[in-house]
Amino acid sequence: MQVREDTASAKKAEQWTVYILRCKDSTLYTGITIDLERRVKQHNDGKGSKYTYSRRPVTVVYKENKMGRANALVREAEIKHYSKDKKEQLVSALH
Repeated sequence: MQVREDTASAKKAEQWTVYILRCKDSTLYTGITIDLERRVKQHNDGKGSKYTYSRRPVTVVYKENKMGRANALVREAEIKHYSKDKKEQLVSALH
């Protein structure tokens, strides 16, 4: 049974998503989550973050899926240090 539990834990560990939201005022917000749909709903319900609270509604414009929490935190920090232009290029690359 231990192998099965370890496999389930490993799969869950790889479920983190790094996301970028476009706010009502056209600013961008970057975060991480294991449940993107729930997290976006929290942001739009005013329970997500102080930054997005007054900038609702928000929409997902970019995401990177299936990474471990540590990698997601590193990637989030990397994106947060990008200029707005570089973030816009990242978003545009998906469209």
